[in-house]
Amino acid sequence: MKIFLSVIICRFLSFLGRLLKRGSSMPGLIVLRLFPDVLSRLVFPELVIAVSGSNGKTSTVEMLADALTANGKKVIYNREGSNQTEGICTLLLNNCTLKGKIKADAVVLESDERYARLTFRHFSPSHFVVTNLFRDQMTRNGHPEWIFDLLGRGISSAKKLILNGDDPLVSAYGKGRNDVKYFGVGRTSVSSDTCKGMYNDGFWCPVCHGRLSYDYYTMSHVGRFMCPSCGHGSFDISYQVTCIDLDKKYIIVNGNKTISLALASCYNVYNILAAYAACVEAGGDPDVTAKALSGHILRNGRVVTFKNGNGRGMLLVSKHENSMSYNQSIEYVSRQKGEKTVLFIVDAISRKYFTGETSWLYDIDFGALKAERIILSGKYCNDLRERFSFTDIPDETITVEPDIEKAVRLTSDGFTYVITCFSDMAKYLSKVEVDK
Repeated sequence: MKIFLSVIICRFLSFLGRLLKRGSSMPGLIVLRLFPDVLSRLVFPELVIAVSGSNGKTSTVEMLADALTANGKKVIYNREGSNQTEGICTLLLNNCTLKGKIKADAVVLESDERYARLTFRHFSPSHFVVTNLFRDQMTRNGHPEWIFDLLGRGISSAKKLILNGDDPLVSAYGKGRNDVKYFGVGRTSVSSDTCKGMYNDGFWCPVCHGRLSYDYYTMSHVGRFMCPSCGHGSFDISYQVTCIDLDKKYIIVNGNKTISLALASCYNVYNILAAYAACVEAGGDPDVTAKALSGHILRNGRVVTFKNGNGRGMLLVSKHENSMSYNQSIEYVSRQKGEKTVLFIVDAISRKYFTGETSWLYDIDFGALKAERIILSGKYCNDLRERFSFTDIPDETITVEPDIEKAVRLTSDGFTYVITCFSDMAKYLSKVEVDK
């Protein structure tokens, strides 16, 4: 009876929410208050794959779900990105029978790093993928080492871990466990002998706190590392990108599986590799999986193309308070040929809470940007301008325009890249013609 009532209540509230255009988490929140143990009463399929980490969760989940579908699985996943316990509860109750049996061959769940320990105390994933741990929303999340401890409590019950072996923190979850597979990127054309970016969180070993030694870096502190003191990093990489060509837009996995890239960036390479590893570990055919991921165009709104007057452009969603997200967008834009305008919008730092704290701008490598024209807009445009004053970018290329609507008009010719967060993207896209 408890399951029956939970399903009925959740579906009614979800229907009401769609009519009122409200969020997808509220039905689960209400059900969990009425029946706190409802998730532990559901009947899950054999495959329950969780994905967490600072960056790339939503993209990895979407690609993994598509790859599993290509392998003949009926898949449900939280495509709206509601990744806390109540959002996951809504998803599951809307996709089960009145007796609580999930109507799918596989469940793929994006999980917030802080809430995994709460969600997965009710049920255990068959596989748990961790993409990376970077500085992210430090007003809310503090330092990555704190998130490392919180997320560790959430992944402990998973039957198999699929970990980024190039991330010192993430790979440490595999210490003492045999049911672990690691993915990573070998030395390729994008490798560097030094850490790129404004800071390096890969100095110290998370296991023994000794100094790490790197053979090479792929992005930020992620790369091939080893701790001379305790040996952390000595594990085998089961799924490795052995070749990257960002100009020709393809990668090769394990020397024999070629996957083309719709968005050519190292950031995207790791997301694709995580999805490939998880799908194959879940029983997917490597050839079918590679084909499904090849040229995959994300539907999650992270990359949006548009027309604006006589101009065209692309919006790259880049999380505020997350330097890695911004740095990868800057790296991608700088690599594109032809004249371009780049518009940065920082108007509301977060959708979840208010903060006027902008020190995170100094963790972003704005100095690496290559563009003929730069426009800074939104409430914090002067904070952006101050940050740019610490770069070598010529002042005459930079325009400060607080009013976003006026900034839209300034980008109505040529090609424009807009770099901003989910909290601000609609303020631009609502004023231009978005490609279908």
